[in-house]
Amino acid sequence: MLTAFARAFKTPDLRKKLLFTLGIIVVYRVGTHIPIPGVDYQNVQTCIDAVSKDGSQGLFGLVNMFSGGALLQITIFALGIMPYITASIILQLLTVVIPRLEALKKEGQAGTAKITQYTRYLTVALAILQGTGLVATARSGALFSGCTVASEIVPDQSIFVTVTMVVTMTAGTAVVMWLGELITDRGIGNGMSILMFISIAATFPSALWAIKTQGDLADGWIEFGTVIAVGLVMVALVVFVEQAQRRIPVQYAKRMIGRRSYGGTSTYIPLKVNQAGIIPVIFASSLLYIPALVAQFSGGTSGWKTWIEANLTKGDHPIYITTYFLLIVFFAFFYVAISFNPEEVADNMKKYGGFIPGIRAGRPTAEYLSYVLNRITWPGSLYLGLIALVPTMALVGFGANQNFPFGGTSILIIVGVGLETVKQIESQLQQRNYEGFLR
Repeated sequence: MLTAFARAFKTPDLRKKLLFTLGIIVVYRVGTHIPIPGVDYQNVQTCIDAVSKDGSQGLFGLVNMFSGGALLQITIFALGIMPYITASIILQLLTVVIPRLEALKKEGQAGTAKITQYTRYLTVALAILQGTGLVATARSGALFSGCTVASEIVPDQSIFVTVTMVVTMTAGTAVVMWLGELITDRGIGNGMSILMFISIAATFPSALWAIKTQGDLADGWIEFGTVIAVGLVMVALVVFVEQAQRRIPVQYAKRMIGRRSYGGTSTYIPLKVNQAGIIPVIFASSLLYIPALVAQFSGGTSGWKTWIEANLTKGDHPIYITTYFLLIVFFAFFYVAISFNPEEVADNMKKYGGFIPGIRAGRPTAEYLSYVLNRITWPGSLYLGLIALVPTMALVGFGANQNFPFGGTSILIIVGVGLETVKQIESQLQQRNYEGFLR
């Protein structure tokens, strides 16, 4: 990987793209430290220090990770890339059930551009909704539970100040979306993925150093080294599984058109073991936040609220662990079912004269693809569940806090984005260094 980056910097046009990407990253990181109007910055820092000592970020840990720590600091980029991620997932799910969106998806580049436009509109709407919820949470003091000055984060709670804060965060989300598209168009890699990668990686140094300072063995260096070793093992495991795939051989029959012969080639359909990616973990985490969030904002001491607070808010509780694992497995199968259509693949193969050796074209091909996909989704879903439970196992067995840096979600995103970016750099290097057949 380092060799690919070194060769890229020696190529003038790739060097410009890399420097442009780094410049956008710097702008993004600067924006994550600029507080919005109407927030008492001193009180925010006091509560953040209290949360860091306590080792828990409460219900907002996942969103805070995706924003690079900007959510709890209530900056202009507090919402980060999360509204865009949510909007993209919603549009992808709606494409399956809304015929209009499905037709746009099949129209090629023009249809994709239209879906992207709808995603932008939905991102702004979700940013307004999430920004309003964040401001209301900060005003009520629930953003930092247990902090003595949590209710004084927003001193002026007038309508004008509230609207200004929501508009500022919504504009910040739009700027983040624009920066990501700039990286996609003029930089290296997918812009949104790069910004997500930077947001997560930015929290690693402080989280690692917190483990060292809170450790007891050899002044914390034993715990620090153990976490680094566990992280390297997890990265190797994730790289191995993410690259694993089942290749379904496909043979295309020869066709005579005029005097020319077409087809007769052999290829394959790559079915990844982890076909669903990181989506099931995000779905399961978001769904588990809902009952805890409802219980937090509901008054009284009813039985259901007590049960939720006792069983579904603590990451090391057996009911929480079991529910989280089962949700990940369920959403892995659910997302694979809506994102990969065996009938459509079989019809396209039949249309162009392709077939799987030993399998008849048409319905038998679709049934075979569905059978293989279900078989490989089982190990993929179990792998996702085990990787996502690493922070929980660290909480139980290692005594780490909930900011454990090598969590399953963060490792999956960092490794996935890193592999994809390196592949793009290597492909562009290969295009530029290709000498051709004539010299």
